[in-house]
Amino acid sequence: MNATDDDTPLDPAAMLALSDRQQHRVSTTFVRPVVTILLVWGVAWLVGFMALWLALEPNAPFSPPIAVAGTGFGILIAGAIVVSIVIGSRMSRGIRGSAVFSGAVYGWSWSIASFSVFLIGQALINAGMPTELSMLYYPTMYGLVAGLLYLAGAALWNDRTQLFLGIWIIVVSVASSFAGTPTNLLIMALLGGGGFLAGTAAVLIQTQASRRG
Repeated sequence: MNATDDDTPLDPAAMLALSDRQQHRVSTTFVRPVVTILLVWGVAWLVGFMALWLALEPNAPFSPPIAVAGTGFGILIAGAIVVSIVIGSRMSRGIRGSAVFSGAVYGWSWSIASFSVFLIGQALINAGMPTELSMLYYPTMYGLVAGLLYLAGAALWNDRTQLFLGIWIIVVSVASSFAGTPTNLLIMALLGGGGFLAGTAAVLIQTQASRRG
């Protein structure tokens, strides 16, 4: 019996090339959304926390009304959460298997965790937590949540950039809580938001290097 085309073994070089193409496709599928999420959160933290610091710092160059700064911060964070949900739920589109479930859960985790932080904060305020203490609680807890979610992303997609970024955000958030208000807001803006933007640049550089390789 003559061997059919289906029985012909693939050339090892062709198999390797096919594997590389599939791996590149999967990597590209996840890298581009991660870059967008990092960029959105970097801008939200940098602008949002900086606005709050300007509103509360007596020696700031100018001071926007705290109501305006607070509203702007809320809009920026809410927008970043929505973007994370939408992008995270689409990260696995076109890829079969458990990655579909992982991407969807990762995207929704941002909303669930962030809303939980808000509700716990409201419960603490109702129990008598003063405003100054709430200004320490919210930035620190949102930073902790973001850092932990990036650690989860690093584990899901074997991404060292997200691992380092998650650790950095957690360290910055915890350290800022010891600085007091409003200095903690400036730290979160520059080191937290700046960390997200640096992570964005790192992912882009890593992606370009991988393509050249």
